[in-house]
Amino acid sequence: MASPSDILHAEDIAPLHNLQLFARGVMEGVTTGLHASPHKGFSVEFRQHRPYVQGDEIRRLDWKIFGRSDRFYIREYEEETNLRATIVLDASGSMNYKGQKGHEKFEYARKLAASLAYLLISQQDAVGLLTFDSTMRDYIPAKSRANHLHQLLEVMVNTQPGAETGLANVLELLPTRVKRRGLLLIISDLFDDAAALLKAVGVLRRQGHEMIVFQIWDRDELDFPFSRWSKFENLENGEDFIMLDPPAIRNGYLKVLAEYREALRDGLRKHEVDLVPMVTDEPHAEVLRKYLSLRMRR
Repeated sequence: MASPSDILHAEDIAPLHNLQLFARGVMEGVTTGLHASPHKGFSVEFRQHRPYVQGDEIRRLDWKIFGRSDRFYIREYEEETNLRATIVLDASGSMNYKGQKGHEKFEYARKLAASLAYLLISQQDAVGLLTFDSTMRDYIPAKSRANHLHQLLEVMVNTQPGAETGLANVLELLPTRVKRRGLLLIISDLFDDAAALLKAVGVLRRQGHEMIVFQIWDRDELDFPFSRWSKFENLENGEDFIMLDPPAIRNGYLKVLAEYREALRDGLRKHEVDLVPMVTDEPHAEVLRKYLSLRMRR
């Protein structure tokens, strides 16, 4: 029987030392931390002055401005807050694919999810988990306690790929579970209608959520290396299959794939969403390290 230690190893954590995952936008958290908050306080970083109104605290008056102008002004500050993140993990049937060179896509995805959860909790941020296939499955609300990591890992390790992909539908329903704006970490192969997916992403962005999309690929899906007549099965219903001569359709497949990837990349860029392609024959911790290093420099 699998255990949490099967998906989070010391060698996966080591490359992430000295790296942090910051929110770029304004987040709503629950405690003082590292990320900009929309709530105004009187500590950390100065934001602006505004005229004094009856009921304001006298200790927040800026006496230097009063000395120059003979008028009362209040100093407002922008407090910082911990990040509230939710990992949205694809557990649909297509994630069950394992090619000739890589690992099973879902195994790779949940190891990535485990690393992200560890990183966020280690920097005292709150992280939750939502698994899905055609609809939402397990949902664990975001918390920042150290023992919360074990609960997240247990759910990940006990989850198995199931039905068809319904990511666009899940993202549309997400605000019913994730009610406060925060960071959404999507881990999926994104095998869904691109237009519907981008529409749902746009709605979440307008609601103030920040998003990072980690797209999981097997090398076979990118290169289509098959050379003999082959039986291609539908992993999302376990029933449909088709016999094909791969060389006869390879060029057409790669053309459609390139168009899909371009539409997805351009659409996510329009919504200011990072897209991080990850291939299962590349160590997930190293790809994540490179992305976080680049994000921190930006």
